[in-house]
Amino acid sequence: MSDRTEADGPRARVSVLSGASRATTALRRRSRGSRHSRKRVAFMHYGYYDVAFQYFVEHVLDADYVRMPAPTRRTLEIGTEHSNDYVCAPFKHILGDYVEALEAGANVLVQFTGYCRLTYYGELQEMVLRDMGYDDFEMLNFSFVAGRSFKDYVTYCKRVVNPRLSVPAGVANMLVLFRMVEDLDAYNDYYLANAGFEREPGSFERAREAFFDDMRCCATMSDVNHAFRRGMGALRALPTDKPERPVRVGLTGEFFTVMDPPSNLELERKLLSLHVELARAITITNRFLRYNEPNVRRSIADYAAYDMGPTSSLTIAAAKRYMEEGFDGVVHAKSAGCTPEIDCMPVLQRLSRDRHVPVLFLSYDSQTSDTGLDTRLEAFYDMLAMRKAKTI
Repeated sequence: MSDRTEADGPRARVSVLSGASRATTALRRRSRGSRHSRKRVAFMHYGYYDVAFQYFVEHVLDADYVRMPAPTRRTLEIGTEHSNDYVCAPFKHILGDYVEALEAGANVLVQFTGYCRLTYYGELQEMVLRDMGYDDFEMLNFSFVAGRSFKDYVTYCKRVVNPRLSVPAGVANMLVLFRMVEDLDAYNDYYLANAGFEREPGSFERAREAFFDDMRCCATMSDVNHAFRRGMGALRALPTDKPERPVRVGLTGEFFTVMDPPSNLELERKLLSLHVELARAITITNRFLRYNEPNVRRSIADYAAYDMGPTSSLTIAAAKRYMEEGFDGVVHAKSAGCTPEIDCMPVLQRLSRDRHVPVLFLSYDSQTSDTGLDTRLEAFYDMLAMRKAKTI
């Protein structure tokens, strides 16, 4: 945990929704001298990145972060009820998240920009929410300033969230945020590669939750660096029974579904329970912080001559890399109707034929069966294990 104490000054509130009740927990320092009415800001659920979202709200925007518990079936049902049948599943998940965020007391909702229909989701979701009767909120929709100057981003954040936002402090804290995201992804890489072989059931998950809690208390670059070292040290110290030649599976696919556990029905947890070594190259670090589209395109030139949109190039490049590194199988996860990832499927099939590595295609919508997914994953694992046994 952080070495900071109450002597460091008062802290901002984080709202937490628990059933129908609301609780507030003091977690972050409040900026001294701030006289504006502090906004209560919420993001959609997106894997473990809520840790970084909280930092962005509290240390870059200088606002209060509304942190919600894990989504339930109700979350998806709300989003589905108020969405068109043909819209992709992430729209429904995010809309349900927004409704529960407003119920938790949020008055600002954040939506990213994107390279597909995500660009239009924020504006459409705002219209749906207002039609549902939610009027007392604003949307911080970065699609409105996508591609514009840094000054435009700052002006927009000041107008919607915090007119007293400090630009120097915000820029410095954005650098801390980038490091935090890189560390979260690096930690998860090790977790996926080893959690399936833990000697004590649940030990890796408990260590990961402790690491996330530690990260949530970070305010400076030094805090983040120390939290990462502590977290990795604790994770590496856990005993495992990992075989010399484990079954190895690589995950790829649509940027939201493959990374968000509620959206993919806990795909990673299910695969880890089968005692496999997992890898997932689709992360914010790999897609944004360290991404080089020309290099990625060159690496898949034999299979794709054109950019098919969003994360298509990375989807194909990740699958190709897994196969080159000797992985036993690849799982491609996407939401139903995701056109760019549908375009990737013939390319992945060709890769599978050329490299003799099986690919399991999973498509999710609001009606996808959890039991059906279990059956497909178990059958896929059995096939990979039998193929691997024949190569000994």
